Amino acid sequence: RQDGRDLRTALQHAATMLGELRTASLGPKAYYELYIAVTGELRHLEDYFSAEHKTGRRMQEMYELVQHSGNVLPRLYLLLTVGSVYIKSKEAPAKDVLKDLVEMCRGVQHPMRGLFLRNYLSQASKDKLPDAGSEYEGSGGAVADAVSFVLTNFGEMNKLWVRMQHQGPLREKEKRERERSELRILVGTNLVRLSQLEGVTLEVYEKTVLPTVLEQVVNCKDAIAQEYLMDCIIQVFPVEYHIATL
Repeated sequence: RQDGRDLRTALQHAATMLGELRTASLGPKAYYELYIAVTGELRHLEDYFSAEHKTGRRMQEMYELVQHSGNVLPRLYLLLTVGSVYIKSKEAPAKDVLKDLVEMCRGVQHPMRGLFLRNYLSQASKDKLPDAGSEYEGSGGAVADAVSFVLTNFGEMNKLWVRMQHQGPLREKEKRERERSELRILVGTNLVRLSQLEGVTLEVYEKTVLPTVLEQVVNCKDAIAQEYLMDCIIQVFPVEYHIATL
């Protein structure tokens, strides 16, 4: 079938383009520029997947199809792009697809590549979480599922970010710290996302969000991360939450 061939061709071209993100020769700023260019193109691919869905193609079939793509990094970017449309299609509960995506991303353990991949997951899913009052709440999941997803992604991103400190020779310590400083916003964005969820009430913050984030802060044993994350918590959550949890 012609449309089947078109789809395979589109996926092959996308995978070739995404292969550029496998580079290890770029610093954070240059990699970020490449990432922005590539993910901008992925928006066109997402529109294509949406159009395919409107013609009657099942997203579950597409979701399984892209998992046969070659290298792990392009495959996961494709999976997150299809996953975004899969959630919108409501063929499966949002919470199940989100949980699958956040787990699949463990396949990339290179710190910088992993951070940007998980940032793409965060961006692609931000309007599809089963938050209070969201169209995905109910059959798609509950607030607890949305919070769990963001906290899981945050925890994995923080580990990748901290691991950057221990890669390479000791003489490059200052360079690594500078690069980590440039990338910290990717980790902090998750805490901003949590603070924006309608369902993160004082009770949810007190019982789930704060203990989980503080556990990360303590366990990472990294001064740069500890200082930055505490600063983030103070800045992004309401003052009354801090007073109530003193």
